[in-house]
Amino acid sequence: MQNRGNGVQVEVTICSIMEGSEMDGAVLGFIIWCLCGGFFIVLGIYALFSKKAMGFWAGEEVTGVSDIKKYNRAMAKLFCIYGIVLVLLGIPLLGGQNSAGLVIPILGTMFISIIMMAVYLVVIERRYKKK
Repeated sequence: MQNRGNGVQVEVTICSIMEGSEMDGAVLGFIIWCLCGGFFIVLGIYALFSKKAMGFWAGEEVTGVSDIKKYNRAMAKLFCIYGIVLVLLGIPLLGGQNSAGLVIPILGTMFISIIMMAVYLVVIERRYKKK
């Protein structure tokens, strides 16, 4: 609430600031979704140029990697592909809040996250782990 000096209080909300339709909120939601996908793409680019082995799990110290450069290249591909697919899954957000297409980003994100973990465990970790 803001006081204008003459005793009239004005309530300012995010919706009144946007003064737009539902489409403005949908575009804002899609931009935020793209920033999340962009984070994974940037993480992939960082992994590509990293000299140390890039961890997959939070707080994990990666040890026992046979070829760090190839391992990081595989991790870079994994993170970049995940980021790109995540951005593509966000396209239905442009349809608005009451769109039935909102099921696609929700279930799709869960599905690609499980696939990402499986690819890391089954392919990348087994291929580059020292024997």
